[in-house]
Amino acid sequence: MAGGGGGSGGGVSPLGPAPPMWYHRDLSRAAAEELLARAGRDGSFLVRDSESVNGAYALCVLFQKHVHTYRILPDEDGFLAVQTSQGVQPKRFKTLPELVSLYLQPSQGLVTTLLYHVDREETAFSDDRDYSDGEDEKPPLPPRSASTYTPPGPETPTDSAPAANGLSTISHEYLKGSYALDLEAVKQGAGSLPHLNKTLVASCKRLNGEVDKVLSGLEILSKVFDQQSAFMVSKMIQQSVNQGGDQELENLVTKLAILKDLLSSIEKKALKALQDMSLSSPCSLPPLSMRHSKAIPVQAFEVKLDVYLAELTKIGKSQKYTLSVDVEGGRLVVMKKVKDSQEDWTTFTHDKIRQLIKSQRVQNKLGIVFEKEKEKNQRKDFIFASAKKREAFCQLLQLMKNKHSNQDEPDMISIFIGTWNMGSVPAPKSQASWVLCRGLGKTLDEITVTIPHDLYVFGSQENSVCDREWVESLRAMLKEQTELDYKPIAVQTLWNIKIAVLVKPEHENRISHVGMSSVKTGIANTLGNKGAVGVSFMFNGTSFGFVNCHLTSGNEKIARRNQNYLDILRLLSLGDKQLSSFDISLRFTHLFWLGDLNYRLDMDIQEILNYINRKEFEPLLKVDQLNLEREKNKVFLRFGEEEISFPPTYRYERGSRDTYVWQKQKATGMRTNVPSWCDRILWKSYPETHIVCNSYGCTDDIVTSDHSPVFATFEVGVTSQFVSKKGLPKSSEQAYIEFESIEAIVKTASRTKFFIEFYSTCLEEFKKSYENDSQSSDNVNFLRVGWSNKQLTTLKPLLSEIEYLQDQHLLLTVKSLDGYESYGECVLALKSMIGSTSQQFHTYLSHRGEETGNIRGSMRVRVPSERMGTRERLYEWISVDKDETDATAYLEISTEHFFIQHQVKTMKQKRQCINHLFGSFCVFLRPKQEAPDSDPSICKNSYNNPAYYILEGVPNQSAAALSPELLPSPTSPNSQVAKAPPTSAGARTKPPYVASGSSHPRVCVAGVTLNRPPPDFPPPPLPKGALEMVAEAPFSKPRPLYPDLAEVRIPAASPAAPPALGEGFRRGVGPGALDDQSCSVLQMAKTLSESEFTGQPPRTPSAPPPLRGQPMGLCLDACRTFPPRNAITESIAEDMPEEALWGSSSSSLSVGESSVGEWLQRLGLERYEQGLLHNGWDDLEFLSDITEEDLEEAGVLDPADKEIALPFVLSKNT
Repeated sequence: MAGGGGGSGGGVSPLGPAPPMWYHRDLSRAAAEELLARAGRDGSFLVRDSESVNGAYALCVLFQKHVHTYRILPDEDGFLAVQTSQGVQPKRFKTLPELVSLYLQPSQGLVTTLLYHVDREETAFSDDRDYSDGEDEKPPLPPRSASTYTPPGPETPTDSAPAANGLSTISHEYLKGSYALDLEAVKQGAGSLPHLNKTLVASCKRLNGEVDKVLSGLEILSKVFDQQSAFMVSKMIQQSVNQGGDQELENLVTKLAILKDLLSSIEKKALKALQDMSLSSPCSLPPLSMRHSKAIPVQAFEVKLDVYLAELTKIGKSQKYTLSVDVEGGRLVVMKKVKDSQEDWTTFTHDKIRQLIKSQRVQNKLGIVFEKEKEKNQRKDFIFASAKKREAFCQLLQLMKNKHSNQDEPDMISIFIGTWNMGSVPAPKSQASWVLCRGLGKTLDEITVTIPHDLYVFGSQENSVCDREWVESLRAMLKEQTELDYKPIAVQTLWNIKIAVLVKPEHENRISHVGMSSVKTGIANTLGNKGAVGVSFMFNGTSFGFVNCHLTSGNEKIARRNQNYLDILRLLSLGDKQLSSFDISLRFTHLFWLGDLNYRLDMDIQEILNYINRKEFEPLLKVDQLNLEREKNKVFLRFGEEEISFPPTYRYERGSRDTYVWQKQKATGMRTNVPSWCDRILWKSYPETHIVCNSYGCTDDIVTSDHSPVFATFEVGVTSQFVSKKGLPKSSEQAYIEFESIEAIVKTASRTKFFIEFYSTCLEEFKKSYENDSQSSDNVNFLRVGWSNKQLTTLKPLLSEIEYLQDQHLLLTVKSLDGYESYGECVLALKSMIGSTSQQFHTYLSHRGEETGNIRGSMRVRVPSERMGTRERLYEWISVDKDETDATAYLEISTEHFFIQHQVKTMKQKRQCINHLFGSFCVFLRPKQEAPDSDPSICKNSYNNPAYYILEGVPNQSAAALSPELLPSPTSPNSQVAKAPPTSAGARTKPPYVASGSSHPRVCVAGVTLNRPPPDFPPPPLPKGALEMVAEAPFSKPRPLYPDLAEVRIPAASPAAPPALGEGFRRGVGPGALDDQSCSVLQMAKTLSESEFTGQPPRTPSAPPPLRGQPMGLCLDACRTFPPRNAITESIAEDMPEEALWGSSSSSLSVGESSVGEWLQRLGLERYEQGLLHNGWDDLEFLSDITEEDLEEAGVLDPADKEIALPFVLSKNT
């Protein structure tokens, strides 16, 4: 940012002697438009810093309710001028006040004369003390000298590069003034030029860092091949840590000489060393990554074989199995316990385990697909003792698969992230519980806690320990727990806020492009007692960013904390410098944000303590300030956070975790600090990437601070530095990214023209579209712009392999032609766009942390057939069971849990339960709620309606986000759709898997609540059922929840009403049913723009989903069209008659006692009728699965009678 402008000729400030009131430093474009709209008079104006050019300004003028922006650019001499059309001579001014004074006069070329200046709001910093709540007695002093600890590594982090003209400015300053001081010193007999030395050191600062980086990268090579140079290299690296003053320039010269000698001789010495090794020993040394690695012992898991629907007639004692995982040997042994204490086992090697399938509804269920014979697979489902045991088993199998994989590079890594406010005291000797994720909340299983992670990221606040000592203590702690010598790749400090990243030795050379940065947000944004530090790097082909922050404290200072976050988001300089148009939330494949965020709980202290004592955290999370601000989209837009299941981590009594200290006597009176979840870990990832949070909790045995350390672990998919096996593509084998059209809605009062810039690592350079060729607006605050295929450029990826392209992402930014400033950015995954036909995309736009609109379009990634080869990733090997709309699976996974919960013991009761559950499985086959006769005015041709934008103070998915006219009225044909309950003041919606945008619908069946998976990020388009309704049989194959838009068939234009629903579908939808499709901002926009699709019938928008705690979906009592049944009671007694259990209604599948009786009578076995019926064999269809054991249980003991019955059953079954 300009930050007051930049230098100008003659040393005159461009703002004049004092900044004028109409100049707004660091004001965003959106905020400027709001101020001018508030002013409301034509000719109102203000000047702000340009968002697109450093040192430039933007003159914003209001005219006819639209904001017009003019760029003010400095020239080479520092003079300022308004950017003009080509060929027009600009008028130059020394200062901004001089420039503005000219345009206060009429007829100067602007859209209107500048008439009314909009003044900035002065902020008083005297009362802005963020340490008043007792968290800090006073702001800690910064370190006496800046931290320069530089860990050895392949790439040593360096400070951000100075401005392009920084070096010339330093030289000018010396020649203008400092050289006279050196001249005076020489006249007095001095033998050196201290000021010139200082100038040279400052000029070579960047060179010094680059040389250190190269030397660090070559250090390991010198140790192996050139021991003579290795000593000097290590010595120089060590000296660079403590260098300073007069020695710095001398050390730089020495390092350059050593580097010159090393580069000129290393290849010859390496060749000689390898030749000697080949002669002396044919066997090569083991790779570094394999030395001293800790062996993982064989682990055994006690499980039960799950019972399928087809096997429910054979329910007896569940079969117990033991699964033994040998990671080192690459084997899985499945052992079954049989009669007489005998055991039957089968061994599967790692390559015979084809897939692991996690059930989403039953958290401890896992399906394993084994390869039995050629091209034949067998699936077995197992029930583990707990969900934690299932996750441990999956992690071990992933380790085994990865360890014995033929791939040179990993597909997936494990990351530990920890944050701790140390309270300005040294850490205890043992912090093992922190790195082992032991304590409270979601923790790892004991089997897997000691498995080393690939990356460890430690963030600390109020850390008074020096950098070197802190990092060495972390390395020693990891060495003790893992027996591995982790390598620090980056350490960044701002006063007492620190972040350190350590990596497994085997991954050291996979780390590149390391960057570091810091931002101060303390008093007046000048003190570093509050702020953030960040680290970024590439792990092979995947970019990572980590931000550790300490935000303003104080219960009431929510707005200041929000502003801290936005300042950090905007000012932290991390990642690819080409992506300066994007804030850091879009610069990385995976961004993790951790630290003491200091958001508090808005509740009376006594109520908070009562809830904590009862371990009831849900009511507290509803009043958590961070959750509330996220719901309003004020901070952490589309970030994710794992569910919190541990107590508040602040403010404990030091030395104990039993007591919260919530009062402190201050000079200004008694200060209250309520217990709060101040310490948090959030993340944001690109769409269609793999990331899973395996743990999120806090320790309960580290008591030196008033904060508890917080930990989280993640399983993250990574990509390799792809090397094409076929070389660079020929012209006939070139892949193309083609756009058919793009349409965007931006939140702005401007009416300028726009263009789109495209960025991606798969492109040689960024590309630009032409200006939009369509533009309209129905609302002064929103603008709809569109580009046809003629305005959009075709992009050519560097490589054409589908394996490469499916890992790539495309960043888009919508920029204005008048100021070249971004009005919104987004990211698209290429993976779902690959194909021969165009695919539709639809996502949100954001800028500076605010949602500013949305964008949709049609595109395709065309890959030549010669480049279509791909492979399965390790993280794709474990899938999530997609049985949420599968009726069979729905019944399968409900029964076992249901029988246990309701104490169902006899076969008869189990049969009745099956009938009952089977009658309700239509819940999953019901269609989306549609109105037969929608009001056309609701779906007017307006893609600019602000109803689908997030309004101030309104949660993302509340009913208030919709305009009243969009909600069905009680008298409308849509009155059958149940209205969403009103939003409560403290309502909280759990964020979805990656980012917000949809709630978690739940279906309640027979007392069992089943969670439906959250949607992908960004929210997917509406399902096919929203565009086309086709009557289907009630038990036909269910359609996917979020189908590919390429498969959507748009019906032809017709004045007729939409087709009526099939009878089978009507059965699944009863009065009061809610549409189970989440109604996000983007889906509302889609609904409002339905008329843009040719011939699309009008559609009533979906009702908003309920808030958390109000399950979405149909319970049995809501299915009015089903046969009436009474709800199942909590326990079912064995001696309870059938009528008492189910009421007078019988199952629709029951044939009746006469059918079974007639069958027995024909066989001459009528004497067994009562026993069979008592055991639930009251249906001939069920008899097809009867076994000899079942006959014996029903009283058929005579072998002759069994021989009569069983052949008949088998013949009917075939």
